Amino acid sequence: MEHNLNKKSSALALVPFLIFVVIYLGAGLILQAQGVEMAFYQFPSVTAMFIALLVAFAITKGSLDERFAIFARGAANIDVLTMLMIYLLAGAFSSVAASMGGRDATVNLGLSLVPVQFLAAGVFIISAFMGTATGTSMGTIGAIVPIAVGVADKGGLSIPLLVGACVGGAMFGDNLSMISDTTIAATRSQGCEMRDKFRVNFFIALPAALITLVVLLIVGRPETAVPMDELQYSIIKVIPYLLVLLLALIGMNVFLVLTIGIFAAGLVGIATGSIDLFGFAQAIWSGFTGMNEVFFLTLFCGGMGEMVTHNGGINWLINSLRGMMKGNKSAQVGVAALVSLADCATANNTVAIVLSGSMAKEISHEYKVDPRRTASLLDVFSCVFQGIIPYGAQLLSAASLTVACGININPTDIIPNLWYCWVLAIVGIASIFIPFADGACKKDPWNWEYDVAESGVTAKKALLEAEKAIEKEHSV
Repeated sequence: MEHNLNKKSSALALVPFLIFVVIYLGAGLILQAQGVEMAFYQFPSVTAMFIALLVAFAITKGSLDERFAIFARGAANIDVLTMLMIYLLAGAFSSVAASMGGRDATVNLGLSLVPVQFLAAGVFIISAFMGTATGTSMGTIGAIVPIAVGVADKGGLSIPLLVGACVGGAMFGDNLSMISDTTIAATRSQGCEMRDKFRVNFFIALPAALITLVVLLIVGRPETAVPMDELQYSIIKVIPYLLVLLLALIGMNVFLVLTIGIFAAGLVGIATGSIDLFGFAQAIWSGFTGMNEVFFLTLFCGGMGEMVTHNGGINWLINSLRGMMKGNKSAQVGVAALVSLADCATANNTVAIVLSGSMAKEISHEYKVDPRRTASLLDVFSCVFQGIIPYGAQLLSAASLTVACGININPTDIIPNLWYCWVLAIVGIASIFIPFADGACKKDPWNWEYDVAESGVTAKKALLEAEKAIEKEHSV
């Protein structure tokens, strides 16, 4: 996307985004008032985005073919297409690993190793690992809450505290995971590598996690020590998760990491008799189709974002924000505020990042905020607010799972116990003014001319030369 801050500026261009928020948020509020369960997830986000897209087509000048060409340019952007492919592979890995019993094995292993008196802190650690390994906070909450709540109830431990520990750990994992859709959206929208964003994020998330652990160890001790029921697990089924984490951290290409993870999980499943060859194939397909919402949402949003930019919407927003943005640090605050408001409006952290990603990239270039830093801010603050809003899927799901266990608590009961999310917000803000998490950025500075880290300039030059050669061949 071009950085065209000096070109046309129009507030009208942002109307499609406003339409999406009004429809999506409005439907959720109306249904919630009527007492509908999971109210904010009854009106599909993709449908709301489709309506907004039609509005974008309506207000864009030019012939229908010209308008579609603008849409296609955004939808076919290399970052968007890369994001879509990663979504599919991440979905397939998660599905195959769960089908062969890897998710349950990991949860049971973790709970078997945790003494009951340290259950709250243990649940946080297990949830953090599961969230990081699987890339899904919802799957983590769904797997861990039912098991842990029963033990906590018998031990006299605060149920809201335990659920808060689980949700906090899940958001930790969602924030850091290499295969999380939030990580994918944040890094691809800013044009940086996942491992680099991880290095920045890690030094924000780690202090927050350590503080949370201390708090949970102090306030989370049960009144009585209750023995844990024997939980069945197989170590070999945990290996695919560990393999994906290791390969991602050493810097292997994400497509290769996820492909290896898919087949590693499949081989383990076949070897242990958990799935057969046809079950493996079905699990891959199920993983692909399970990502259809975020797939289409990203595709539509990529195209609509290009139309909004073409019509001057991004320029208008940035020009409006200039009053509060006086430099690099205030620009970072602006990015954090932008994605936080987007998440509060949409109740979906991935949607929030996708919506605000292009705006954040423009701000990043205008005020020379390292894209790795911008990607980290997008992920951190979208996860903070996704964790604490009472109408978000995470808290709604966690509360409903406790009801299924015979314990009635509301999402609002969990919010005061979301220690990790609250601490992460404080540490995230502190990291803007005290750059303790910027070591990776300082070690390998961003080259604004080529829009890559300095270490990647040579490769970027080679790529640009190859593209020019191809264009020259086609022009002949």
